[in-house]
Amino acid sequence: MKIQKIVTACYILAGMFTFSVVAEEAGTPEQTRALEKIAQQASEAPVKTLGTVTVTSGQPTSLPTQIPTTIEGITGEQVEDKINAFDSSDALKYLPSLNVRKRYIGDYDHAVLASRASGTGNSARSLVYADGILLSNLLGNGASFTPRWGLITPEEIERVDVLYGPFSAAYPGNSVGAVVDYVTRMPQKFEGHAKVSVFSQAFKLYNTDATYTGKQASASLGNKNGDWSWWLNVNRLDNDGQPIAFANKLVSAGITPTVGVPVTGAVADKNPKNQDWLILGATNQIHTIQDHAKMKLAYDLSPTVRASYTLGWWSNDATRTSETYLRDAAGNPVYSGPVDINGRQYTLTAADFAPGKGALEHVMHGLSVKSNTKGVWDWGVAASLYDYTKDMVRSPIVALPAANSGGAGRITDMDGTGWNALSLKGTWRPAGIQGAHVVDMGYQRDSYKLRTLVSNTADWINGGAAARVSAFNGNTELNSLYAQDTFRLAPEWKTTLGGRLEQWRAFGGAISDATNTLPFGERKETYFSPKAAIAFQAAPQWALKASLGRAIRMPTVSELYQGAINPALNIIINNDPNLKPEKSWTGELTAERDLGNGLLRTTLFHEDTRDALYSQTNVSVTPAVTNIQNVDHIRTSGLEMAYQANDVALRGLDLMSSLTYADSIIVKNDKFPASVGKWQPRVPKWRGNFQATYRPGSKWITSIGARYSGKQYGQLDNSDTNGFAYTGFSSYFVTDVRVRYQVDKRWIASLGIDNLNNAKYWAFHPYPQRTVIAEIKFDH
Repeated sequence: MKIQKIVTACYILAGMFTFSVVAEEAGTPEQTRALEKIAQQASEAPVKTLGTVTVTSGQPTSLPTQIPTTIEGITGEQVEDKINAFDSSDALKYLPSLNVRKRYIGDYDHAVLASRASGTGNSARSLVYADGILLSNLLGNGASFTPRWGLITPEEIERVDVLYGPFSAAYPGNSVGAVVDYVTRMPQKFEGHAKVSVFSQAFKLYNTDATYTGKQASASLGNKNGDWSWWLNVNRLDNDGQPIAFANKLVSAGITPTVGVPVTGAVADKNPKNQDWLILGATNQIHTIQDHAKMKLAYDLSPTVRASYTLGWWSNDATRTSETYLRDAAGNPVYSGPVDINGRQYTLTAADFAPGKGALEHVMHGLSVKSNTKGVWDWGVAASLYDYTKDMVRSPIVALPAANSGGAGRITDMDGTGWNALSLKGTWRPAGIQGAHVVDMGYQRDSYKLRTLVSNTADWINGGAAARVSAFNGNTELNSLYAQDTFRLAPEWKTTLGGRLEQWRAFGGAISDATNTLPFGERKETYFSPKAAIAFQAAPQWALKASLGRAIRMPTVSELYQGAINPALNIIINNDPNLKPEKSWTGELTAERDLGNGLLRTTLFHEDTRDALYSQTNVSVTPAVTNIQNVDHIRTSGLEMAYQANDVALRGLDLMSSLTYADSIIVKNDKFPASVGKWQPRVPKWRGNFQATYRPGSKWITSIGARYSGKQYGQLDNSDTNGFAYTGFSSYFVTDVRVRYQVDKRWIASLGIDNLNNAKYWAFHPYPQRTVIAEIKFDH
């Protein structure tokens, strides 16, 4: 009964988004216009499978579209027309059930992708690729292991597609949430592009009231000369983001009597657990300057075989500053030492207003040779490398007497960290065998290397590294064989059966303190993951689908090699050497309705996960231990509806909307019983997106969008009931607008506003408030 009510509500909302019902009779004017539009695009469109029927839509994707399961996508042209996009993650803004936790424009270390049953704390439960090169940072699982969104600019995107769930044997268990595949542009003739954007945000929160601005510029050139084609792209982003952290003290932590300096300016508030606390100042106001350059070369060895090489470079100079709200009797800002606030004494430490500096340079290489005969055999060989050529972060370790002043500090150096991948794959289309089989098979090797050295320095701003404080090193490797067969049981039936055999190894792990280094033991394990999908064309307008897949999400390097050294016993403590991989069974049932001018999809999904990996406190031992642990059992059931249509009610009006319900519950957790029966962190029950795009003429494109997320929690025991506070996770409703004007054949001007309604909402950190964007673009 509960699911029936949810389905009914979803259909009502989808109907509201639709505005009108498309006439079903053949030959209506609405269908005629839709068919004309499809026919106009057909010559440049590839094949995509819906149920057991093939239709055309957009440009090719490398996702296995022959598998009858849920895939959603958007073209680069649609991104440019409809979305205020600054990096590749913005292209996903209105796709069903997806959310990127982007705290400010240029967020490079916390913009994690969330999906149906995975929150923004589970970065290792999704995969992001660009032209077959892995951009997901699988060195860890959490907010600081974000995909490398900055290595794709919006101008490069040809299209992006999303596979929802672990239903393809061609991807490892990290695909349990979603697989995102970006295809970037390769020119067919000479072309050049340039774009300049400026943006401004008026931000008011606590005692911060300021305007933060930024700018972005990009340029690209490309051409095809005979068998050679090439593409060059450069981009610079310079942005001042709003403060994303706030110094605070619990009121109950104050002591009496007090000998501290009397100060004013503290803001009384409630923390996520509804405890009284004081907000003392704004921290982590980040100024980021990011440069990106990419070169792509392709050579046609024959009419059906192409060799490609990609070189990408990304750099980031980031400065994090702080501003105290506290003032002494003379009006001077106070950053350190004991202070008196309302008769209670608090001590300001180095961590309260700590600034920081980061200098990063990352390099990406990708090389592939692929055939595309569409005949009996096709094959491909691909290798890629992602390298932290420079990754250095500086911060002070002493309380500073003034904002961002010098002093002793620490340097965290991740030089040498990175990952590489090798893929050998083939596609066999056996001739003369009943059922039109398409067999995909391959071998993959994925290797990850973590190198982290923390050193003291006499001057945190410019000083060199001195004595070692700590170090963490480790490697993981995944070798996989896979095969899957897609075939027709009958003209109306299509199915895929497949499996993936994986051997995982963790080795070379070591932890160091100032004087000692201790090794971790080596581990090697093997797993098999079956996959299956089937589709039935019930009627010309209706397709029914079902998919089932197992996913094994291996522990990442940073999850394995945690802990500390006990110097007295010379052993590693606070570490679980037997950390298990996550094991998930995921299934979905889908009904799709072809509306003539669009598509309506309803999907029931279910995920059953054993040994989920979370940071929690094990209260079953004495003393209690807090680290990465296995949560015994999490179960998620839900429903997703997606609707898109062109020329709805009037020519030029396109609609896209989605609504997701997820009931994600912790079923068993012996190490932390208080979490049993609670919601999985950062997975809201309700999410929804809506976007309307209208073209009043050949020169104008206007869009309005809305994004909604319901209540959610950040803690396993759901004790953080106040989401609208620093470190809380709130619901939100946000609207965006964009207007695009074709000035002439070469020039395009756009104006947009993100968070038009100026919502104040949180995902541990505050999201941006109303941001105005203006851009001008030149195309040749």
